[in-house]
Amino acid sequence: MSTHWYQLWRDRRGRMSPIRLAALALLLVPVALALQAWFAHTLAPRVLNDLVHRTGYWALIFMMAALAITPLRRSGRFGGLIDVRRMIGVGAFVYATLHILLYIADERFDLVKVALEIVKRLYLTVGFVAWLGLLALAITSNDAMVKRLGALRWRRLHQVTYAVAFLSLFHFFQQTKADFTLPATITGLFGWLMVYRVVTAWKGPELSTLALFVMTLAVSLATFLGEAAGIALWYKVSPLTVLSTVFDFELAIRPGCYVLAAGLAVCLLDFIRSRMQPAPERRSRRQEPVAADQVPVAGGVSLVERHRA
Repeated sequence: MSTHWYQLWRDRRGRMSPIRLAALALLLVPVALALQAWFAHTLAPRVLNDLVHRTGYWALIFMMAALAITPLRRSGRFGGLIDVRRMIGVGAFVYATLHILLYIADERFDLVKVALEIVKRLYLTVGFVAWLGLLALAITSNDAMVKRLGALRWRRLHQVTYAVAFLSLFHFFQQTKADFTLPATITGLFGWLMVYRVVTAWKGPELSTLALFVMTLAVSLATFLGEAAGIALWYKVSPLTVLSTVFDFELAIRPGCYVLAAGLAVCLLDFIRSRMQPAPERRSRRQEPVAADQVPVAGGVSLVERHRA
């Protein structure tokens, strides 16, 4: 059975795919939330500006989701997740493109003014460069480009995803006026994903639950310290004062707590799934040869890894 390009809910064999349906539903959540806010009259008075911020936020979230596929796939022992990484990555590009188009519309389609603003304002320059990176990744996120470029060159090209994610976070931070909790949380999660890749490049792709736990504690601590230092510099207070409120949940839940909770969830998933495997299979997984981690953005994946997954 042939599958048309628009039949995102079908797998490569043309069959209905529950995981693709779930990913498609996830990608449509921002649209549903925007429509709900529209009908409930809860959008900001400047509707276009509100939508600009919404689409930018979700583009960043879906970039993080695409990066999270690798640790979730390995810890959950669920190779099928790789089938939706491309979809999520391209979805991030679509929302980033809507982000730019809505910004142009909010500027009354004055392209000269938009271009000048991008040149003059650092956060807009950074955001535009990040979008160009996503564009390159989206264009090459197909099997034809993998074959044309070759697996090695394609993989190197898609390592641009890390720089794109970093620039997107910088763009997000620059637009934050007062409360840095959300950008600090996303940055902490991004840090966890990057440290995971560094550790797996060093130790091999199959980390133990203990290694994941130690890594989670280290990144969470770094997130607590980083947020305390940032707030101390911004508000001219002692970082110790900020750290003293870390576990005061009535005041706020700090970004480090979210990072810790997310990391512990991965640890728990890894522990449960490892216990569910027969002992011989657990041994064979530890003896697998180390392979280079495939980079997930704008969702693409090499043909070799797809068959391996």
